Amino acid sequence: MSRKIKLPLPVAAIYRAVAELEARYPTRKFTPDGHLVGSIGEVVAAEALGLTLYPMSHAGHDGYDANGDVQIKMTAGKSVAMYTECTRLVVLRVVSPEEAEIIYDGPGAPAWASAGKVAKNGQRVVSLVKLRALAEGKDDRHL
Repeated sequence: MSRKIKLPLPVAAIYRAVAELEARYPTRKFTPDGHLVGSIGEVVAAEALGLTLYPMSHAGHDGYDANGDVQIKMTAGKSVAMYTECTRLVVLRVVSPEEAEIIYDGPGAPAWASAGKVAKNGQRVVSLVKLRALAEGKDDRHL
């Protein structure tokens, strides 16, 4: 079952601005991506889950808590990409300008095993549908 998290006010302002731009220019997408979304996901997860963040560009994991290392992913889409298997994976999805939900918070190995083949950019993609099924303890092989 997913858990909803309030986004910090400055983050909500970014997503409200995106919604306004897309309403005004319906033939264009203004999706935040790259480092912006990654950093937003890291600080939101850290605050919500009591994680300590590593310095930027730390290899393999974004933060840690008393239980060990954590890789954090955030998206407004339907999947996330990973470069390598991690100890623990937290995946957030933006559901509105003010809110995100935790789709997955669990061991990295099952998520890595559920991901597709390595793409040309060195990443493997896993769908949020598969991650949600893993989080709910369901078999994802026929999703």
